[in-house]
Amino acid sequence: MDRYDLCATCLFGLEGLAAEQLRKLGMSNVRAENGRVLFTGSKEDIAKASVNIRFAERLLIRAGTFNAVTFTELFDKTRELDWERYIPVDACFPVKGTCVNSALHSEPDCQSIIKKAVASRLMSKYRTEWMEEKAEKYQIRFTILRDTVDIYIDTSGQALHKRGYRAEGTAAPLRETLAAALVELARFRGKGEFLDPFCGSGTIPIEAALMALNRAPGLNRAFDAMNWRWMPKKLWPEAREEARSREFKGEYKIFGSDIDENALRIARSNASKAGVGNLIDFSRCDAASLPPRRQGGTLIANPPYGERMMARSEAAKLIEAFGRCCAAFEGWKFYVLTADTDFERSFGRKADKKRKLYNGMIKCDLYMYL
Repeated sequence: MDRYDLCATCLFGLEGLAAEQLRKLGMSNVRAENGRVLFTGSKEDIAKASVNIRFAERLLIRAGTFNAVTFTELFDKTRELDWERYIPVDACFPVKGTCVNSALHSEPDCQSIIKKAVASRLMSKYRTEWMEEKAEKYQIRFTILRDTVDIYIDTSGQALHKRGYRAEGTAAPLRETLAAALVELARFRGKGEFLDPFCGSGTIPIEAALMALNRAPGLNRAFDAMNWRWMPKKLWPEAREEARSREFKGEYKIFGSDIDENALRIARSNASKAGVGNLIDFSRCDAASLPPRRQGGTLIANPPYGERMMARSEAAKLIEAFGRCCAAFEGWKFYVLTADTDFERSFGRKADKKRKLYNGMIKCDLYMYL
């Protein structure tokens, strides 16, 4: 059985969650690093991980890693890799990448050199003088960080946070992968009430419903590797069928509210596309005047914090009122993601725990009230 060095890229702070899920999926040699999780797997594992992984941005095949400080080194060492193992003679192989804190700092130049090196290797192995690039796509990605070059082939195509349900968004929407991570960190499994009082386009409640059902996030989307001729077509329906066999059934008390009626319209539409529209109750409510709730539950919120949607002074006033409302909740746990460093003062309580996360490129803290 062919084995591949694989890499699941993640938002910073989510590596541990992604690694733990990959271990539960039965992947081998799983190890978390900054912004990624490395592991080994088969063709079957590529399909299985693609369909099931909740917290990763992309699933990549790691073609090679080496040091390079000159363009000559970059060309020669890239050419030494066994590209013919992955890329057929007539396939497309575009190149994208980033350079950070390295002697080789020009991304366009590095892209061009890697492209030429791969083409040179393939022309030599396939005994041709021209690569037509008219068939399926094998997207090559590279990172050069402190002179270490990592080169990959992207199996995902569109980023994995695109589950296929969010056709519409609102201002500053939260990535689905980060929303799922918040639900996981809150340990919500469908028991008790769940509330997002700043639900916007509904991403957090939708991910909570999907996780309560144990529904795989990749059931309703395509992946680039589905078109690769050396990936057996049967692997994808088999991976989806296996994922569906692990789903739960139940009734859940999942609520999302927002002051913006248009956002709620989008949230209901997105929930319907995700197949969980019947599990979430969306309603119009100002988070500054939430009615008190009893009997315990889980609240997850990603409120506006100045950098994203409103002025800092407005955001602070909103959080003060929101904090007063939460004080009347009995037996609830609160998880609030924000970049506002004065959040605890505005909210009126010091958090029991904090965890550093990134919302895109914005450094945030998850304030946990347990």
